[in-house]
Amino acid sequence: MGYTPRLKEEYKSRVINTLTDEFGYKNVMQVPKLKSIIVSRGVGKAVADKKLIEYTVDELSNITGQKAVQTISKKDVANFKLRKGMPIGAKVTLRGERMYEFLDRLVTTALPRVRDFNGIKATGFDGRGNYSLGITEQIIFPEIDIDKVKSIDGMNITFVTSAETDKEAKSLLTELGLPFKRK
Repeated sequence: MGYTPRLKEEYKSRVINTLTDEFGYKNVMQVPKLKSIIVSRGVGKAVADKKLIEYTVDELSNITGQKAVQTISKKDVANFKLRKGMPIGAKVTLRGERMYEFLDRLVTTALPRVRDFNGIKATGFDGRGNYSLGITEQIIFPEIDIDKVKSIDGMNITFVTSAETDKEAKSLLTELGLPFKRK
């Protein structure tokens, strides 16, 4: 038998039972699960300097452990000197084992390194059970060498769940270890 991430084991052994008790699911297949985590970063300065995109792709690849892809502009915007088809950012979609590993590193290592950290806001839910989180500095991840950082940039992390409501999704993410602020 191969290696399974710690959070995946915890989901199977503890989280399913906890959520079933809380929401009264009749079937194990009704219990919401984490489908994917999308880590993305827009690079507005890339219009002037193409090297920034390659640097961003490398940085996201180091953080997530999976190769990042460039995101391309869909239309022309004259005010930003942007043409259709120009690279303007990078993203990574994590699923399966890598998704659980990234979530584990985010919760146990990266988020505690944020200055004055009191928890994450619970206002990032979209109404369909997905949660988005903004991070202002990429240097909270231990995979980033601070000496090689060209500029401090943020990123967006989106958690896609199979939950029907935001309440179910928040319970799932709380059980998986995301530290939401207390009211």
